[in-house]
Formats: sequence, C-alpha cells, structure tokens
Amino acid sequence: MTDLDAPERGAVTGTGVRSRPRAALPALCVTQITSWGVVYYAFPVLNPQITTATGWPTGATTAAFSAALLVSAVAGIRVGRIIDRHGPRTVMTTGSVIGVLSILIVALAPNLPVFIAGWLLAGLAMAGTFYQPAFAALTRWWAPDHVRALTIVTLAGGLASTVFAPLTAALADHLSWRATYVALALVLAGVTIPAHALALKAPWPEPQISTTLHTVGGTDQVARTRPFWMLAVTLTLSAFAVSAAVIALVPLMTERGYTSTEAAWALGLGGAGQTIGRTLYAALARRTSSTTRTIALVALGAVTTAALAVTPGPYALLVALSVAAGTVRGNLTLLQATAITDRWGVTHYGRLSGLLAAPTTTAAAIAPFAGAVAAAPLGGYPQLFIALAAVSTGACITALKTAPVKLGGSRS
Repeated sequence: MTDLDAPERGAVTGTGVRSRPRAALPALCVTQITSWGVVYYAFPVLNPQITTATGWPTGATTAAFSAALLVSAVAGIRVGRIIDRHGPRTVMTTGSVIGVLSILIVALAPNLPVFIAGWLLAGLAMAGTFYQPAFAALTRWWAPDHVRALTIVTLAGGLASTVFAPLTAALADHLSWRATYVALALVLAGVTIPAHALALKAPWPEPQISTTLHTVGGTDQVARTRPFWMLAVTLTLSAFAVSAAVIALVPLMTERGYTSTEAAWALGLGGAGQTIGRTLYAALARRTSSTTRTIALVALGAVTTAALAVTPGPYALLVALSVAAGTVRGNLTLLQATAITDRWGVTHYGRLSGLLAAPTTTAAAIAPFAGAVAAAPLGGYPQLFIALAAVSTGACITALKTAPVKLGGSRS
C-alpha cells in the first residue's frame, strides 16, 4: 500500500490525526474524467451537429455553453467556502445529480431558451464536480503531500478529452446529437453519483495553520494584496487564451479541410498531452520558483497557440502540436491548483482558490463565445489563434508581479 493509498495516515496538525480516505483519490480520478468528458468536452464535438440540426446560430449555442462556465465561476466561490467548512461529499454528489439533469434538459430542449436553461444549470454542476472542489478535498486530506495527489487526479482528468471526444464523435456517427447526450447523461449518472456519495465519506479534518498566511494578516488581507491580484490577472488572461483555443481547435481544423472526426481525434490526443504534461509538473516545481514557472508555462502556452495558427498541415504535425499544447495545459492546471499553497499555504485554501478561480473561470466562460464571434472579423480561425497567443504574451508580463511579500519584505 502506497502512502497516497493509506486509509489513514497520522499527519501532525493542530488538531491531531489527518484522515486520508483510501477510496477518495481513485474515485475522484474516475469522476473527473467522466464529468469533464460529458459536461465539457462533448460540446465542441457535438455543437456543429446541434447547429445544423436545429438551425440555432453557432454564436447562440456557444454563448449558452459560455454562460454555464460563467455560472460555475460565480458559484465556485460559495462552493469553496462550503467545502472549507463541511467537506466535499454533499457538494460533489449534489453536483453530479444536477449535472445529469442538466445534460438531459440540453438533450431534450425543444427550443433555444430551454437549451440555454439547461446549460445554466450545468454551470452549477461544473462548480460542484470539476477540478476546484476536487482540489480543495485533496489539498485538505493530503496536505502537506497534496501536490502528489493533485498530480494524480489531474493526470486522470487529462484523459477526459482523450476518452470522450472520440467516444462522442463515434456515438454521433450513429445517433442524433440528442440521443448522444442522453447516452452520455446515463454514463455520468452511473459513474459519478455513486462514486461521490460513497467514496467521500471520510471525516473532514481541521485545516493546517499556515504561518505564511498569517504573516500578511489573514485570508482577507491576502486577497487584497497586489501579488494576489496580479496572479489573478495572469491566470485569467491565460485561461481565456487556453479555453478559446481548446474550443476553437475543431473549427480551426475543419476550416482547413479536415473532417470532424479527424478534428475530434486531434482534440482528444491533446488531452493525452495534458496527462504527459502533468507527469512533469512535480519535477518542475522542485526546480523553479512559483513566479519563474508561472512565466515559463504561460509563455509556452503562447508559443503552442501561435504554432497552431501558422501550421496548416500535414495532419500528423497538427496532432503533434495539439499534444504539445495539451502538455502545456496540463502543467497550467497544476500551476493554478498549487498557486495558493505555493505562495500563502493551505489555510482557507477553498476560499482563496475560489476567489482566484472566479475570474479565471469567468474568462474561460467568455472565451468560447468570444472566440466564435471574433473569428470572422479577424479573418478566420488562424488569425484568432494569433490573437490568443498575444493574450498569453500579455499574461507573461503580469506574471512578473506575482511573487508574494513575506516577512522582512523578501519575495518567493
């Protein structure tokens, strides 16, 4: 039995023994793959079929999806506070139930307003089931070894597009988009509801007290410091560019003459790149400061986005670039997951990470719609990717100011 698998491990805290539930980590790995795959990655694959079958404008359907991410950003602040106090079980189980209902509403929507309502409800499911609540759970249960646990769950989560983008495309080849979503909703229900309800029952430990946090006066004071806001700006700009590029990859490739299935495979293999990238993060974290790796990873995001913009083919090269971009995205996910603990410790992680995630998730919410709307005026999807690379470049500049002030005025 490995350290991460131990059902209980005596981690010294201010309140005694810290419980580590054996089933939580593997369960969260499976539920992250399924939740992201069904609620997030199925949409860019199915959206062309949705608009063709219904006649609804692409901008409207993409706006509905963006609205879900916006709801997730707002709800995530409250979710973080609830998890800080009570743990993840109720939040994540409820989120799974809401997720199933929302996808069924989307699948059966008779008109665009009901379709939009389904996605608004899906936003609540995202807030309760995606990375943020899983990160809060693992950070509390596994501290101070939480980076290992976070790496494992994001390694699994990175497979969501690898599994579900091709699966969704295969289902859509034989079923309508509505029937495809119904099938995916059944998968979501069968996997995530029992997993969250049964595997997250362990006692919720008191948080470890962070000396670093108290040197700047507490959670509210941290949230008002310039490094915190510069970190928020950096991750927000990066999240906008990355989210827009992920959703726009399929139309970028179809615009260049590739089939929807070929584009879906490129998107899916980009998810495999995320898994590769996450295996590298722990070593990167040991060898670099939080500020240095923030700058480096955001800059690499700009480079891979620009490369996709200027490379029309061949197909194998585009797939390789998608994998490279996915590798960067995988590291960026862990960068955000550890940004708070790297700078201010684990105390009130749920609340601080919720505050940090609100603007980044909002940017990710706006990005798909903004990208779809901006592509035509810019001259096409290659030009959109150039603009997104410029956004990431701007994030590199603000990343220079993200090192927190510690005792004596020194910076990390």
